[in-house]
Amino acid sequence: MSGDFLSKNLSITAWKTNITMLNGNYYTNTSYCDIKNQAMNLLSIIISLVGMGLNAIVLWFLGIRMHRNAFSVYILNLAMADFLFLCSQFVFCLLDAIYFFYSIFIEFPLVFHIVRICAYHSGLSILSTISIERCLSVIWPIWYRCNRSRHTSAITCFVLWAMSLLLGILERKACDLMFNGFDIYWCRMFYLIASVFSVVSFVVLCGSSLILLVRIFCGSQRIPVTRLYITIEFTVLVFLIFGLPFGIHWLLHQLMGDLHYLNNCDSFFYDTQFLSCVNSCANPIIYFLVGSIRHRNFRRKTLKLLLQRAMQDNPEEEECGDNNS
Repeated sequence: MSGDFLSKNLSITAWKTNITMLNGNYYTNTSYCDIKNQAMNLLSIIISLVGMGLNAIVLWFLGIRMHRNAFSVYILNLAMADFLFLCSQFVFCLLDAIYFFYSIFIEFPLVFHIVRICAYHSGLSILSTISIERCLSVIWPIWYRCNRSRHTSAITCFVLWAMSLLLGILERKACDLMFNGFDIYWCRMFYLIASVFSVVSFVVLCGSSLILLVRIFCGSQRIPVTRLYITIEFTVLVFLIFGLPFGIHWLLHQLMGDLHYLNNCDSFFYDTQFLSCVNSCANPIIYFLVGSIRHRNFRRKTLKLLLQRAMQDNPEEEECGDNNS
């Protein structure tokens, strides 16, 4: 009896020791994760402020100071989507930092939640539309020029914004809060529709971009690579690297619910949040860098010229501009 009792006590003592060690490791990991997550959160705040300023410059020039063409209308709407997305991200990160440092909980307003999802969907769908139109103009140039209306870009952007706003309203959190007591079946249907829309937009974006690259470099007839091609391809590449992880996290959240229950250290959310801010901040930088190719006078007064050059689709026009300068 005494041996059994002693062995039981030793087992209980070992079990308590393991629990204590696990708890100690858990709290250590949690503290480390909190520091890492808040570092990413603060970086997101800084990137959001910089990105809002850069996209505001693009909106100023394309919206007021420059003559718009078919693709500059898309770039204008893409800059608006990036600006709104960064605004919502800035508010979210700021509230999270206030809660972490001052223990003051301020609920993230529903309107900013809708704006964030709407802006992300709009940016993805507009980028997909740009890539599709570029493919059509390369594969069937005569048909494209003869059948495209002057107002196609504006109408397309209006439809995409309307669809994105609807998806933002019907997103999981918004649906639960706005339609309290609503049949859960319909909310799940809305989640599925939004998820399918995101997947289709991503597939279209990747497919059209790949077709465009193959047509340019492997086609039977050589197609001159203009600044507009470079702008589009770099914008798509940056989105795939930095913007897509946020959409993947959002899609998993739609399908699986709260992901932080799966892992005590939910750093994936903060990482994707930071990467999405980098994506929206990088687009204006791409425009100005592409416009500055073979252009040494990169000064503040030439930003309008650099933006114009990034939208150029005619090599002859580009050469004339260089000679005149």
